[in-house]
Amino acid sequence: MSIRPLCPELAKKAREELNEDAKTIENDLRAIKDWLSKQPHLRARTDDQWLVAFLRGCKYSLERTKEKLDLYYSMRSLAPELFRLKASDPLFNEIMDLGTYVTLLKTATPDSPRIIIIRAGSYDPAKYNFLDIFSAASIIQRILIYEDDATIISGFRTIMDMEGVTLAHWLQITPSSMKKMAVLSQDAGPVRMKGTHYINTPPGFENVFAIIKNVLNEKNRSRLYVHNKNFEELYKHVPQEILPKEYGGNGGSIKEITEYWKAKVQEYSSWLEDDLKYGSDESKRVGKPRTAETLFGVEGSFRQLEFD
Repeated sequence: MSIRPLCPELAKKAREELNEDAKTIENDLRAIKDWLSKQPHLRARTDDQWLVAFLRGCKYSLERTKEKLDLYYSMRSLAPELFRLKASDPLFNEIMDLGTYVTLLKTATPDSPRIIIIRAGSYDPAKYNFLDIFSAASIIQRILIYEDDATIISGFRTIMDMEGVTLAHWLQITPSSMKKMAVLSQDAGPVRMKGTHYINTPPGFENVFAIIKNVLNEKNRSRLYVHNKNFEELYKHVPQEILPKEYGGNGGSIKEITEYWKAKVQEYSSWLEDDLKYGSDESKRVGKPRTAETLFGVEGSFRQLEFD
């Protein structure tokens, strides 16, 4: 069994909140690998560190772990637009340099959630597409699943900075793509969403917020917070000192954080290239194949929304 040892704080949280038992992990991994070997439609990673992330994400329920793995790899095939950008594409580094998706390097404590800042208005919608932004982020997320024990055990909080967002940004996102992103984040991924905090919200945001709530489950709807300019309320959830210096913190500049992640992706280049081969072949699924329509079944656009 090849799994990183946890720091004492995360080991305690894993035991108390995720039902982790060092005596049973090996058997649990063996059971998941045995199940995967009998699924003709799945092409899945089977290394211990990857699979234990899904076990932890499902609090060691074997049935939930199987369901989540199945859905995760089905998403690769049924929503390929969420994964369309490769780490080797020149566009990846270009998008990273925009500083739209910023995964902070510091956490408040060793067992605190990882913080991600999404600066939704920081890119030119005439030049870049939101799905490319999202698929660049999904590359970082895969590394987090494999490497970052704090993200897997403690989850993550997202700060959505809406400064500069215009109608042109929203027109790139259909309710269908929003539904797919929600399914990937809350149902297919092994990471717990611990809250999304909206700041610098534009006029008309209430309309978008209603749509966002509609695609989330009840638990995650209850973890949405709109602070707008009230940063003191944000700091009750995310300590100011761990934020980038652009937000008044001591967590390094956005450029420094971005350069760290670009180097990390380069370090993982072979792993990420190998990861491209995994997914599902629904024609080989025993029983009824999954389709995008049955999984998502939402269409439309934001063309009726108005922003000043």
